[in-house]
Amino acid sequence: MSVYEKKATQRKGNNKKGAQAHQNQTAWKPNKNSKISRTINALPVYGLCNRCTDVILWRKKYKKYKPLTAPKKCTSCQQKSIKEAYHVLCDNCASNKKVCAKCLESKDIVTEKSEIKTDRDLQKEEQELERLLSRMTLRQRRSYLRKLERGEDLSHIKAEDFDDEDFEFDIGSDDDSDDEDEEDEDSDK
Repeated sequence: MSVYEKKATQRKGNNKKGAQAHQNQTAWKPNKNSKISRTINALPVYGLCNRCTDVILWRKKYKKYKPLTAPKKCTSCQQKSIKEAYHVLCDNCASNKKVCAKCLESKDIVTEKSEIKTDRDLQKEEQELERLLSRMTLRQRRSYLRKLERGEDLSHIKAEDFDDEDFEFDIGSDDDSDDEDEEDEDSDK
């Protein structure tokens, strides 16, 4: 008998494995109110392909994500400029090479860093909108908000335009103009 025959199992047939001993009855839920979980979940995921984004989001969901404590060295430019966990390329190198910053494959990048808005950016936009609305008359404000709801392009309107007293807001496309036309027709009769 050879050495290999002695180490073989003594079972004959029925080599099927049994079921898992401890099966999960309920899904695992992390502590949502912990300070660490909130800071980790607030970190944006950008510069990655679809698969790597899913991996990072899974890590965040099941509390496997470990954020960096110090900047990491980029494998391309050898600078300590990586501030995101699990990335191997810095933002500049990844965007120049047009590859995923984690797996280094040239796939479609889900979100770029420039697309992500921070809380500070959102607060600035909100303050600008409030400042703009405060300078408008009631009629202009309502017209502006209607256009905003419709999704029209309002980038040409600036707060400085409302300092002039003789500024006329374009109301030609508003719903109110139809009512005024009907009133004019009634008065003509």
